[in-house]
Amino acid sequence: MSRVLVLNLADDVAIALDDIAVGETPEGLGVPAHAAVATGHKIARHAVEQGGRVRRYGQVIGRARTAIAAGDHVHVHNLAMAEDGREAEVGADVHAPTPLSGATFNGIVRPDGRVGTRNYVGVLTSVNCSATVARRIADAFPDAGLPKGVDGVVAFTHQGGCGGSSLSSDTTLLQRTLAGYAQHPNFHSILIVGLGCEANQIPAWLANEGLEAGPTLRALTIQEAGGTARAIEAGIEVVRELVAQAAKVERQPVSASHLTVGLQCGGSDGWSGVTANPALGAAVDLLVAHGGSAMLSETPEIWGAEHLLLRRAASQDVADKLNARLEWWRAYADKHGMELNNNPSPGNLKGGLTTILEKSLGAVAKSGSTPLNDVIGYAEPLAAKGLSFMDSPGYDPCSATGQIASGANLIVFTTGRGSVFGAKPAPSIKVASNARLASWMDEDMDIDASPVLTGTTMEEVGQAIFERMLAVASGEPSKSEALGIGDNEFVPWQVGAYL
Repeated sequence: MSRVLVLNLADDVAIALDDIAVGETPEGLGVPAHAAVATGHKIARHAVEQGGRVRRYGQVIGRARTAIAAGDHVHVHNLAMAEDGREAEVGADVHAPTPLSGATFNGIVRPDGRVGTRNYVGVLTSVNCSATVARRIADAFPDAGLPKGVDGVVAFTHQGGCGGSSLSSDTTLLQRTLAGYAQHPNFHSILIVGLGCEANQIPAWLANEGLEAGPTLRALTIQEAGGTARAIEAGIEVVRELVAQAAKVERQPVSASHLTVGLQCGGSDGWSGVTANPALGAAVDLLVAHGGSAMLSETPEIWGAEHLLLRRAASQDVADKLNARLEWWRAYADKHGMELNNNPSPGNLKGGLTTILEKSLGAVAKSGSTPLNDVIGYAEPLAAKGLSFMDSPGYDPCSATGQIASGANLIVFTTGRGSVFGAKPAPSIKVASNARLASWMDEDMDIDASPVLTGTTMEEVGQAIFERMLAVASGEPSKSEALGIGDNEFVPWQVGAYL
């Protein structure tokens, strides 16, 4: 017999644990299904009149487009976006975690005291015109030929840096993002490669971001080097010297307080908000209790669940900053003739998610239950310990790029449909929301969160994720690293391009 899961007694829907056939009465529902319902999808527990609120997680996820009968499949055909049911009392749910100690990992302590989880040499590009030269330089140092202790030489290329004003918002965001990478503790050193005539001039960029060239921050331009071949040759010589220096670095035990984790989800399904996301939230609570930091992002994907974050805002100022970013996104969507409720992707819909409200409620669960201590702009340096929110689009590579630029030295990425994301220089840990995905894409998934459906507690799965964080931070490869993924996911935000 098929089964359903009721997450909250106030919910108007149950979630199908198994595929439900037409006319079948699943265990836990008590009424027959009026249509076939796939696992992870919603089925009505009782009747809802047209226009009535529909709840999941105890929260409003939409209003009925038409009258819904008990046993109906609840999805895009009969559930619409709602603009109510999201009232928030700022700070009402602020509860400081009980401090914990003792958790450590083997990190890389840089001369300024910052701690990395990896030891890369990076080749940054000031402009798209230098992309080929940068990649040729990095390609001269295959991983197999690197000395022990050097994780790789990686080129980070992009589509910007010229074709516009040097004072444009896109150039400002690019410079801030590049500066975050240039100073990231997962890099031993950086070579910056430019063309020479681009809008994003290297000297101006360094000055704007308070950076100075030196032994571990080097620069060259193709025009000054004498062209493509000479620039590649010169760059290889510089990187050879940097690699030799990076090989002298050794790991040492450090407190888990030095971990800064970027929280991501992609290819979500109906189980993401039930298993993987809240399990990651439990791990985040452990991390914060040990003095570490976490960053939630993807502003369009908290739309509809912002009230839960506002109730955890540490101050009115933090709440005001979050509301300001949400208003910016509303205006941005209106300006471009878009709807924020269009955010659920075809894969999300196929997996059982219906509205952005439902998707967002599940996404916010990644952040756990600790106070929201700050809200920062895209790629701005992280200033507060504990949980912060970084403004970004809901496009995973773009969002993770900003988190790394802000200081994330580890990424944890939940998925229900399957994702193959990687994020050099920060290792990416994948958490599967369901057992089929964990088995079918086992070479990509690090953690299976589905046991919370079969008796394992959320706290136990959260503990397993936290322990995996420490192991990967200590140098153990994540699944995406073992597959060599992460060279092509550097995507600085171009404000006019993504939602």
